[in-house]
Amino acid sequence: MYIKGVGMTKFGAQTDTSQELAYEATLEALDDAQLSIEGIDAIVVSEIDTDCNGERQRLFSSILSSILRKKVPILTTTAVCAGGGAALWTANKLNYNNVLVVGVERLLSNNSMNTTDEIMMAAERIYEQTEGLNFPAQNALVAQQYMLKYGATTDDLALVAFKNHQNGFLNPNARFYKKEVTLKQIKKSPVVASPLRLFDCSLSVNGAAAAVITKDKTDIEIAGSSLYVDRLSSFESDDMTSWEATKLAANEAYKQAGITPKDVDIAEIHDAFTSVELISYEDLGFCKKGEAKHMIRKGIVNRNGKLPVNTSGGLKAKGHPISATGISQVYELTKQMKKQAGERQVDNIEYALAQNIGGAGSTVTVHILRKVNS
Repeated sequence: MYIKGVGMTKFGAQTDTSQELAYEATLEALDDAQLSIEGIDAIVVSEIDTDCNGERQRLFSSILSSILRKKVPILTTTAVCAGGGAALWTANKLNYNNVLVVGVERLLSNNSMNTTDEIMMAAERIYEQTEGLNFPAQNALVAQQYMLKYGATTDDLALVAFKNHQNGFLNPNARFYKKEVTLKQIKKSPVVASPLRLFDCSLSVNGAAAAVITKDKTDIEIAGSSLYVDRLSSFESDDMTSWEATKLAANEAYKQAGITPKDVDIAEIHDAFTSVELISYEDLGFCKKGEAKHMIRKGIVNRNGKLPVNTSGGLKAKGHPISATGISQVYELTKQMKKQAGERQVDNIEYALAQNIGGAGSTVTVHILRKVNS
């Protein structure tokens, strides 16, 4: 399958409904694909169907059918934070010529306590939910183990956040567009769950992203598409500092694409927490175990480095609207590969990688895009 067109709203605190956000992203994707809605044969939706966004509306697939006036197969994926990647993986498996993939979320319509409670339903219900082990706390435990074992420091985490905020500063769709965040601010921000500070955590936003994928040959091929599911609780891992689902998904995607990690020219990584980005460098095969700290210290993953990571700003600075995140990663990579990324443009891209994670490594998708020479 190939990428035919992509669309995305701004990620922010806008008051648009979920339907309006999805419609906006869809129209842009169709326009980018130079395709009318009549040309769409099936739709895959990523939306967590929450009851805390104030809309009191279920069955979002039928909502899309109504607003798009389209009677086709419409599927909804449920992989929480990996929902966007799961939707793309699902669409890639369908035997239709043109498939619309849409991810949307309206997270800022409720207070933090209710939103956190909703998100925690993706955590294990006996050991974690009942003990208040929310995702910042869970990832803090993982980060502690990783830092003890491999010598990474809070300064390394701060460098990840700083890099992504520098990139997000240049992205018009990012929550932190043109909002400067200094390294000093990051290092002095409040501790959320030690060692994670406020600027080590991604931020909830409203937003939507969409993509049209097709059997027709375009200039961007989905060369690899993989999804793996692992244990729910991170403490059930054989090694808390490595997420097996990422390694399995990456290895399968590399095999499908016929490449190795060294061939990847740019990546969008699921930096829900800065520690997750560091661990992902290793699990994706970009460096050996324990060497991620060198990649951030030496600037290898900076926008002008050997392997630019999260040129969009990532979940950290672009924002994390849960279901739309995985598709927004593909939006960024597509714009980069088409040389339409503006001030954050990276040159000489042949292969691009998108990694989308649900939970603390519970569900992981990896997609590899290849630039097709015309």
